[in-house]
Amino acid sequence: MDTEQMSRGHAHRYVFVGGLHRSGTSLIARDIGSIPGVGAITQAPVPENEGAYLQGAIPHHARSGIPMHFATDSEQHMTEDHPLNTWDTRQRLMADWDPWFPPDCVWRVEKSPVNLTRMRLLQQLFPMAHFVVVLRHPEAVAAAVAKWVDKPTTELIDHWLDAYAQAEQDLTYLHAVVVLRYEDLVRDPDRTLAGIAAFLDCPVPLGLTEPMKNGNADYPDAAIMSDVQAVKAAKWGYGTNGKVDQAWRMPVRHPLRHIREGTERLLKSNVY
Repeated sequence: MDTEQMSRGHAHRYVFVGGLHRSGTSLIARDIGSIPGVGAITQAPVPENEGAYLQGAIPHHARSGIPMHFATDSEQHMTEDHPLNTWDTRQRLMADWDPWFPPDCVWRVEKSPVNLTRMRLLQQLFPMAHFVVVLRHPEAVAAAVAKWVDKPTTELIDHWLDAYAQAEQDLTYLHAVVVLRYEDLVRDPDRTLAGIAAFLDCPVPLGLTEPMKNGNADYPDAAIMSDVQAVKAAKWGYGTNGKVDQAWRMPVRHPLRHIREGTERLLKSNVY
């Protein structure tokens, strides 16, 4: 298949990255874009090269994607039953995104926080799509978004918990998805990137990543979760006072066993 055909979207596959704001979605998307065979949106005149701003198929306006609000907004939760589940939506998305991706890549990584609530619709539009759900400690996320959101910290943490509880339900509808934590990426970026490459069935890059700073250390005075909140957060390997359980196993789903097991082996995860 020639480059012209690929540029019309006939050979491209999509990997969608989503998660709450300030969770590390941009960092992970950039790393995914460094994998051989993967192309990313770069130098777009929109915040953080987010594809949601570069398309007109799914309305995205001032009331869409509001930090610490969108993920529990029922209107932002888009599933197979959504009215935009149409061939025209798919075609418009591909046409609008096409100019922003390199033409010679097989995979296209598109990162927008709102993908967290649109995964089921996106899978219906792109049945071969893969998904990466990004987590970061709820105490750190709450501290990081406090400059944007005028809400008590306890409400911000509750939003985090409710958002990922909904995402957990959506995961069961997805064919190919992996859940990654920001803390695991910064602790071992090479292993994490190798795991994502295996998930996409791409060559595992060697030595492409550099040591990363754990940005959670920037919030030593972050508010601490309540006992009730901590019980819910433990599902994702998070505890009070910024604690991260390194033995937590990353959820992985994939229809092909050899890819699922290869991803699990590299990420030291288990089947979700």
